[in-house]
Amino acid sequence: MMTYTSARLNLPLLQAGQAQKEFTHNEALAAIEALVQPVAQTLGDDVPPASPLAGQCWIIGTAPSGVWAGQAGALAMWTDGGWRFTPAFDGMAVWVAAADLWAHHRSGIWSLGAERAQSVVIGGVQVVGVQQSAIAPPSGGTLADTEARAAITAIILSLRAHGLIAT
Repeated sequence: MMTYTSARLNLPLLQAGQAQKEFTHNEALAAIEALVQPVAQTLGDDVPPASPLAGQCWIIGTAPSGVWAGQAGALAMWTDGGWRFTPAFDGMAVWVAAADLWAHHRSGIWSLGAERAQSVVIGGVQVVGVQQSAIAPPSGGTLADTEARAAITAIILSLRAHGLIAT
């Protein structure tokens, strides 16, 4: 009998006339539990943990072995019935507990802690926006104030180091 699954989350689907539908339904619930607000213990492990607890998840590394073989990059969840795997897809986001950071799956790879945004808004006020063009360090003028120039240069270097202005 052919197994039918959903297109994006690979959830098992019930089939017309299927006996023991509760098994398929329970498998779907287990997968949903792993995928709704997912939390992985770690990202990049290739060897399954020795004593996982039911409901715990991992983002599998690039060279998995053992029962994880062939599941590179997938989200693995331990259940009372064994391992359940969900292939990663672009746009998938998972909280990684060990790193205390979000991992995002983009262009076929996992990226840990790299956030993408057009701006950062705090309390309704934009505090960081898109990077601005480069600012030249001070030069010229009729009165040279070395302390002011040093301070302005330090500010410019700091803004460049933080990526807020181009170099």
